[in-house]
Amino acid sequence: MLMRRRTQIPDWANYLARRAEAAQDPRLARFFAAGTPTAETPIGEAPLVALDMETTGLDARRNSIVSIGLVPFTLGRIAMTERRYWIVRPRRTLHAESVTFHHITHADIAHAPELDDILEDLLDALAGRLAVVHYRHIERPFLDVAVKARLGEGVVYPMIDTMSLEARIHRQSLVARFKRWIGRPPASIRLFDSRARYGLPPYQGHHALTDALATAELLQAQIAHHYSPETPVGTIWS
Repeated sequence: MLMRRRTQIPDWANYLARRAEAAQDPRLARFFAAGTPTAETPIGEAPLVALDMETTGLDARRNSIVSIGLVPFTLGRIAMTERRYWIVRPRRTLHAESVTFHHITHADIAHAPELDDILEDLLDALAGRLAVVHYRHIERPFLDVAVKARLGEGVVYPMIDTMSLEARIHRQSLVARFKRWIGRPPASIRLFDSRARYGLPPYQGHHALTDALATAELLQAQIAHHYSPETPVGTIWS
């Protein structure tokens, strides 16, 4: 069982309640009002949704979202019949370098909806569920900046970050500490490499829906190997 560090648990329930009262846009008001599982909720009882985005770059203020994938799940079941996937038309120009990663071309986005057109569906699919991502410093700021640019108010919400969990696991591993002591490089915590450590099958990366599925499976494996279904979500969310 992974040892827990003493960390301050964010009061997400209070934050979301305050945002629900203050939100000017009804879509955001509904999203915030749906709340989130309490910090004490066992992860095995929490409604989860894996989220992944492909973007035109890594800077949320200079780049745009081009696709979004969502997969609802629990520790025991992945609801692929409820999956959602959107290609969205970015406000920023596609660059050849980003196209080589996500393979979304100018032809793909020519008739794609703008983010505002699918925002209600996206927020409804996320509402009341705890989002699970692999590297929250993409999904959280990109959606917040994009929504703020359109509605004048952003959207920040709790997430479980499987990359952060994997980093925590390896920092606390005695084997990892020994490897660092003898100068061995640290374990890769990228999605593909993290999955391989648990014997999960390799998927083609940089597709928002596939990566969302891969992230859901990774969290299931992390909980099974290092935590338990009774682990409070407040000890692993960000």
